[in-house]
Amino acid sequence: MAQTKVCSPSCSSFRCGKNVAWFRRDGVWCKDGDEYCSVIKCTYAMCNKRRLLSQGICGETVKRKTVERQPDELFRDDNLKLKNVPLKGRALRKLSRNEDDDDY
Repeated sequence: MAQTKVCSPSCSSFRCGKNVAWFRRDGVWCKDGDEYCSVIKCTYAMCNKRRLLSQGICGETVKRKTVERQPDELFRDDNLKLKNVPLKGRALRKLSRNEDDDDY
């Protein structure tokens, strides 16, 4: 599993969403398009294991990348990327009322 592989219709987990894949000796034929089945082009291509990624790549051959972080690094201010969210109505009134009050 050193490199990624493209999903093929001959895989046991492959499934056609329209049920038009026809298995022949020389490959898998699409009855809908009257051509060989191409996982990359087909919008009905599915994986029973839910591992089909974009561009027809098999998710079983992709290695995950994880990053180890210390707990104090997770909660630092520079890691938080907050955006300004426009508020309307009741939420805006509640927040503006709380900002005026210094009780909390």
